[in-house]
Amino acid sequence: MSDAAQPTAAEVRAAAEAVKAALDRHLAAVERRTGDDDTAVYEAFNALATAAEAYDELLYDRYDEVTPFEIPGADGALPPYAGPDEPHALSLLIRRDYAVAEPQRLLAQARRLTEIDGPADTTGPAARAGVSPLAALGVLFGEYEPDEIASRHKEFGLEEGDSTLWVTAAEELPEPGEWLNAPFDHADPERIVCRFDVSSVFDEDEDGDGAGDGGGKERAGGSGS
Repeated sequence: MSDAAQPTAAEVRAAAEAVKAALDRHLAAVERRTGDDDTAVYEAFNALATAAEAYDELLYDRYDEVTPFEIPGADGALPPYAGPDEPHALSLLIRRDYAVAEPQRLLAQARRLTEIDGPADTTGPAARAGVSPLAALGVLFGEYEPDEIASRHKEFGLEEGDSTLWVTAAEELPEPGEWLNAPFDHADPERIVCRFDVSSVFDEDEDGDGAGDGGGKERAGGSGS
């Protein structure tokens, strides 16, 4: 960076003061918090993260130095919330990944389900469910709700991967059938009220620095907890 483009020492000092003020505001919000989802705490967290990031950048540009701070979720944080202040409808967008860890268990469970519904079938869908993982998955997800599969996944030979839940706000409920052909095409990150993520990466973070708990949560505005 050229000398002309460098921030001044006064700008760096002002950014440092902004971090101090944001720290005070964050601590005060935490001390007054009313619950796990206290909006003031999340807003103070956001402000502190923004101030710390700005200071870090100016410090590096001026003095070629860095801070020891790492801003959680700064790269993948949510954008500022731009949805309705008083939403009249909600959409839940859920993704859960599974590995087929024990194919034989999956096939056996699917075969059992088809046999419960009627006499043994040696040529039709029941037979295919007992030998084809694809057909077995169709039987399994046709019989059980996703939440039940999530709670019993080991019984079905499945292994959990990452999962996420987005809660998005809307002005009004869509018309019946309106989005069925493309249910996820219009997911707008700026309308996310809160999101809940589960991933082994959080366990790895915990092993490294004590920051992870197996899951991550973000609210509108990109704050994390």
